[in-house]
Amino acid sequence: MKVIDTKFIGAKLIEPAVFGDHRGFFMESYNAQRFAEQGLNHAFVQDNHAFSVEVGVLRGLHYQLSPKAQTKLVRVTAGAVYDVIVDLRRGSPTYGQWEGFILSAENKRQLLVPKGFAHGYCTLEPNTEFLYKVDDYYAPEHDRGIAWNDPGLSIDWPISTPILSGKDEKHPPLAQAEHNYTFEG
Repeated sequence: MKVIDTKFIGAKLIEPAVFGDHRGFFMESYNAQRFAEQGLNHAFVQDNHAFSVEVGVLRGLHYQLSPKAQTKLVRVTAGAVYDVIVDLRRGSPTYGQWEGFILSAENKRQLLVPKGFAHGYCTLEPNTEFLYKVDDYYAPEHDRGIAWNDPGLSIDWPISTPILSGKDEKHPPLAQAEHNYTFEG
């Protein structure tokens, strides 16, 4: 596997080794030993699977407060998404900045989203399936979010009128959002 640094300390784009022939392909989507060899030591405890029927479904920007913050390993198994992370770690040189990535069934890329980041994605193709591992369990009392269209972030989403959940329509901008992360260099 190839591990690519992003502009954020700790966030990594991962390109797994894919072995294909006339029958299809094989790849390891996760191997704890290979990840550890790359310095990615996370004990994942839960897998999540989301399905979106339409293009333009936007989920996010989500995170959990400490002590229930989650590192996520995200990927797409059908379709494609524009995946966005926002640095919420106070004291970080990239605090309040965002970066976007295309993750698709075709490119098989994965994104490691460390604790201290808000995460969201927008579907680019119909019938998109999004899978992710987390290193702590879902804790609704710690669940928080940031407005997808926060003018202070100016995220360049590929759509202007997304399909949102009721919950995602109500998230505050970053300047008003509760978050309790500190950058640990």
